Amino acid sequence: MRADNRGIDIRTWFSNVEQHATEGVNKILIGNKCDWEEKRAVSTEQGQALADELGIPFMEVSAKGNINVEKAFFSLATDIKKRIVDTQQPQQQQQQANTGVSMSSQAGNTISKNCC
Repeated sequence: MRADNRGIDIRTWFSNVEQHATEGVNKILIGNKCDWEEKRAVSTEQGQALADELGIPFMEVSAKGNINVEKAFFSLATDIKKRIVDTQQPQQQQQQANTGVSMSSQAGNTISKNCC
């Protein structure tokens, strides 16, 4: 978020992502340089309020201080994995319903009587 435009750049970015990215793409708002209090352009509260308005998570990080960098990465990675798993399960259930074959990864998979 730029101090001179107070969120306008972020809203433009968010709008572009919503318009051009794959539906449901994961997003997170990162406030960088959280260790640089004397030059802070945006308060934690302002960042959180914008993230809440946009419906996305918010985190403050500092690469220099190694503050929340891994946490932000793993948070986003976890959300992406959950989204992928959640979208694959209905597809697998539909395939199973259409073929009668269980596609689960558990040992002892069974083939229903509709197969072969």
